[in-house]
Parts: sequence; structure tokens; C-alpha cells
Amino acid sequence: MESLLYVGVGGFCGANARYLLSLWFNEFLAPRFGVFPYGTLLVNVLGSLGLAVFGAWLSARAGLPAQSQWLVGAGFFGAFTTFSAFANESLHLASGAGIGQMLLNLLLNNVGCLLAAALGWRLGQRLFGLGG
Repeated sequence: MESLLYVGVGGFCGANARYLLSLWFNEFLAPRFGVFPYGTLLVNVLGSLGLAVFGAWLSARAGLPAQSQWLVGAGFFGAFTTFSAFANESLHLASGAGIGQMLLNLLLNNVGCLLAAALGWRLGQRLFGLGG
């Protein structure tokens, strides 16, 4: 039951951070570059980077309480990133802007998140003195 509280608090913070950041990013970029799910792309890439850095930090700190994993990993980053929004926005792009925009969204999210996770892990290794 304790884990639910930590995941819930982290999720509350992550969901609100995602909402505010997505809203701001979409409002900033859409008038300049056209309608595209910029906010979801941003939070997915930043979330992949952040979760990888957090994972490296956890690896460097053996013996940390499970609560930190629940709060930050499952809670915050679980709610901050959003695969369901990404999938639905991709379908919406296909029906509105066309298959090309949908494919661009698929490519940017998948490649961007994988690169961000790899970068986050390497950054975390350097920051926290891990080998490899």
C-alpha cells in the first residue's frame, strides 16, 4: 500500500509537469511551424533522458530505498511520458495532415527517445562515476 502513495505523488507531479510543459511547447511552436504534437514529443524525449539519468543514479547508489524508485521512476516519469497520447496523436495526424506527418511523428518519437535514453545513461554514468 505504501508503494501506491509514492507512485501516486510522483504521478501527480509528473502528469502536471507533462501537461504544463506540453501546453507551453505547443503554444510556442504551433504558430511558428504549424500544428504538430510538439509537446508530446518533448515530454517523451525529456522523460526518456531523465529516466535513464535516474537509472544510472540508482545504479551508483546501491541500497537506496525502494520508495525513491516508486516516486521518481514509476510515478513521476511514468506519468510524465505518454505513449497513449503519442499513439493517438499519430493516428490523428494520419487522418488530418497525412501519412507523412504521422511517419515523421513516429520517427521523431522513437529515434528521439532511444537517443535520449542512450545519452541519459551515458550522462548518468559520467555524473555518478559508473564504469562502462
